Amino acid sequence: MRLLIIYNVHAANGRAAGMRDDILKRFDEKSVEYDVEATEYQGHAVNLVAKKDLTAYSGIVAAGGDGTLFETVTGYFKNASAHRPPLGLLPIGTGNAFARDMAETVPTWQEAVDIIAAGKTRAIDVGQFDTEGRRLYFLNIIGLGFVADVGKIASGLKWLGNLSYTLGVLHQTIFLKATPMTLNIDGEVLERENIFVEVSNTRYTSNFFMAPNASIDDGFFDVTLLGKMTRRQLLAAFPKVFTGEHIHVAGVEQIRAKRIHIEARPPKILTPDGELLGITPVTIECLHKAIEVFWP
Repeated sequence: MRLLIIYNVHAANGRAAGMRDDILKRFDEKSVEYDVEATEYQGHAVNLVAKKDLTAYSGIVAAGGDGTLFETVTGYFKNASAHRPPLGLLPIGTGNAFARDMAETVPTWQEAVDIIAAGKTRAIDVGQFDTEGRRLYFLNIIGLGFVADVGKIASGLKWLGNLSYTLGVLHQTIFLKATPMTLNIDGEVLERENIFVEVSNTRYTSNFFMAPNASIDDGFFDVTLLGKMTRRQLLAAFPKVFTGEHIHVAGVEQIRAKRIHIEARPPKILTPDGELLGITPVTIECLHKAIEVFWP
């Protein structure tokens, strides 16, 4: 086995840099060969993977958080190579939401190395979205509205780990406001005023159990819409997002969909896999079992 490891030394507020030697040593112990490419700036992983000759590798590994995974997946689908090796994940970032769908708890980096070295894979769905003339990809979620605003706050508090997202929710509640939107969901047009829209491929957003019924390989997204709600109602409902009970709260809709087009007035920033990238209007499509991932 030979891997291409895309390593984000800045992940987890820089803590990932100190794990690198131990991670590579464990791969050595598993007799796994590897090339390591360190990311130097935001978006670098996209370019690194897109331009690589993938025929030399039996796996591509994203070492970092959800943002590193997002860039690696986008680069993977921009690569012209006919050879499509499986994707692996070393969850050494802040949120690690995608990794939460792999097991009941986020795998440690040691467990993640063992999963990759074992070579067992699973075919999963991929999210594709078009915004501002660009086509990008995600494995976890894409959201807009309140959830993007929370992500913006959390990005400046990453040293606090998952607590940064909780603090982001509490802060943004002060500025709570619904936005008029037009949604085309698999051909059905909906006119809504939403506080947020979250399109989920996986169950978790950070440590929030946002889409408890989502399945990563069923060919559908779980779309969560939050309608108008007072600050008091939102704060009362917020604890339920950790257990998935929020989907039963009045004002919350969940819809299964393969293709979604969203327009917002005014346009809203997007947050794919925790990044802040793109703006509405956006078209989002589920690519059924489009990638193989190293899986427990």
